[in-house]
Amino acid sequence: QVQLQESGPGLVKPSQTLSLTCTVSGGSITTSHYSWHWILHPPGKGLEWMGVIAYYGSCYYNPSLKSRTSISRHTSKTQFSLQLTSVTPEDRAVYYCAEREGLRVEATERKAYESWGQGTKVTVSS
Repeated sequence: QVQLQESGPGLVKPSQTLSLTCTVSGGSITTSHYSWHWILHPPGKGLEWMGVIAYYGSCYYNPSLKSRTSISRHTSKTQFSLQLTSVTPEDRAVYYCAEREGLRVEATERKAYESWGQGTKVTVSS
């Protein structure tokens, strides 16, 4: 089965860029027809879908975050990354990467995804 693991800083200063990496095991990011997602979980709130990179390389983003969000694929084909610019304390959350076969955008149900990372907690503070 596909396994995912998030990595990156647990603390980011306001106005900086948050950069997270998802490492994939048991599969390739370029395998048809996988899609690779970033999902946000703020404290006390529900899941928020951030964006996706499809196996063929195209990216799609939550319109509310699009101006600040970028997803990219590593040349290793086993990692993809999230960049969130101009962070504020409101961006404090647990960040997850997830995978599903077939492209679907904006899904926030856990069952919509075959695999999840364990999540990484990010705090925004000076």
